[in-house]
Amino acid sequence: MTAIVSRAFPGTRMHRMRHDDFSRRMMRESTLTVDDLILPVFIQEGDNRRDDIPSMPGVERLSIDQLLQDAGELVALGIPAILLLPVIDADHKSELAEEAYNASGLMPRALRALKAAYPTLGLITDISLDPYTVHGQDGILDAQGRILNDRTVETLTKQALSHAEAGADYVSPSDMMDGHILAIREILEAEGLTHTRLLSCSARYASYYDTPALNTDSSPAERSICQMDPANGDEALHESAMDIAEGADAIMIKPGMPYLDVLYRVKQELRVPTFVYQVSGEYAMHRAAFINGWLDEKTVILESLRCFKRAGADGIVTWFARQAARILRET
Repeated sequence: MTAIVSRAFPGTRMHRMRHDDFSRRMMRESTLTVDDLILPVFIQEGDNRRDDIPSMPGVERLSIDQLLQDAGELVALGIPAILLLPVIDADHKSELAEEAYNASGLMPRALRALKAAYPTLGLITDISLDPYTVHGQDGILDAQGRILNDRTVETLTKQALSHAEAGADYVSPSDMMDGHILAIREILEAEGLTHTRLLSCSARYASYYDTPALNTDSSPAERSICQMDPANGDEALHESAMDIAEGADAIMIKPGMPYLDVLYRVKQELRVPTFVYQVSGEYAMHRAAFINGWLDEKTVILESLRCFKRAGADGIVTWFARQAARILRET
């Protein structure tokens, strides 16, 4: 009998390797574990506060005491890090966003409390001014309403330094200002904070997928002044390469699933630690489908996260981190 060596049918039947669970597991190209998960958390002033977000069922804005309570479960689940997002009261907002670098402000107090209680939990902070400005833009504006890039970078640098001094393991600029990474890296080095990591949101798109969680008065159309056009891909490579050259340790793509091609290209071309953000709109769509019984929650959560691993993500910021960790523990 002549040996069949062709990779064509019937010498090759692709379904053979998919026939059994053990075989599918052995040939799996991408593996999702709890080590890949980062939970974003909204924090706010006050005591014993848990405020629901109507557009994001199951997600709450937490006061620091409640965050500390939840953090214990996250550590027990093995989630390696959280991303802190501040909700700033209106009376602390201003044209120049001075509250962004207040050493006694919401974010530094949360960082110090978390580090004292859970020293092994990785703490990532969002570096941007939109929660702190009265107009909701990421930058400081001139009299004509135009963003002053260099003036904004001065304030962002102060903000990053205040977070690092309070215990942040990563500072994560998401403002998309030119030159911000170099300025932040220089001040961290000058102050001896050489272990503080820089996670740059290098490819942040002016996306409506991000709107359910926005704690700002600005719309994606207004933020397109400094954030990227959803139609562009090459620009993301340029931005990411510049940020790595200026001192970023890792880069982030935001949003996630609509931009898997960008994630894949950045990882393939730059070969640097690359994170992705499954944003609030992605969460809200999935949650709506789960609530209405249109999709199976456990399987779809894992599938949505595995696609990021397949595209090359080293870490995934997702509002499903807690649920995913529980599901992974069960399987």
